Amino acid sequence: MEWIDTHCHIDGEEFNEDREAVITRARVAGVCKVMVPAIDLASSERIIKLCSQYPDYLYPMVGLHPEEVRSDWPQQLSAIRALLKFPPQSERAGGETPIAIGEVGLDFYWSREFEKEQMECFEEQVRWSVETQLPLMIHCRKAQNELVAILKKYERELPGGVFHCFTGNEIEAQQLLQFDRFVLGIGGVLTFKKSHLPEVLPKVVPLDRIVIETDAPYMAPVPMRGKRNEPAYTQFVLQKLAESYGINEKALAEKTNANVSRIFNI
Repeated sequence: MEWIDTHCHIDGEEFNEDREAVITRARVAGVCKVMVPAIDLASSERIIKLCSQYPDYLYPMVGLHPEEVRSDWPQQLSAIRALLKFPPQSERAGGETPIAIGEVGLDFYWSREFEKEQMECFEEQVRWSVETQLPLMIHCRKAQNELVAILKKYERELPGGVFHCFTGNEIEAQQLLQFDRFVLGIGGVLTFKKSHLPEVLPKVVPLDRIVIETDAPYMAPVPMRGKRNEPAYTQFVLQKLAESYGINEKALAEKTNANVSRIFNI
């Protein structure tokens, strides 16, 4: 049984001492591919280089994360855009060619100081997705209404993507699922004791609208909560998700893998 971690910051300094061992543990656990999002220009360049060392296993994305949007965002975007290559979907593979634009979106959790800049930056990267037909890896926190309003403008032209780290309620899930080429990324929060996701997801989210992720090194699932997260721990997300939907883990892995293949063609 194999499955895909659709969101892992394995380029981060948290993995500098044992990155190779982390990748080995992921392979042993059953993780057959790992998708790696960027947060800014420096990480975009770093990720492309790292993924080129693990072709057909690590898959790079490039983009500017909303929390990294500052006064220099136009300059960063210009440089990130130059990194984008967009071969036909049939030619996409792990390595140095970005498979998606991400991690991008809106985040007003801590501050709205750069609200206008975040919205302009996100919309520009949405336009990239339309232009290149590369899917989006979307981060959204305390900004869903604003994010949905931007996406609605491009709904018919967008190729799809992932609403990363979904933790919302039934109404929020339905609002996002109106974008029928997008799926929800489900990670460690699903396993938390107070999480309502085990009840919410089976009620309103079909299995063909879900992918699995870690967001490593953050948000490790139970029973690893409080530790550094890593791709191998997706096995605990997979277990809990299968339990929530009342299906076996192998069937769930196959379904989520098919969802990744449909959207990212990997």
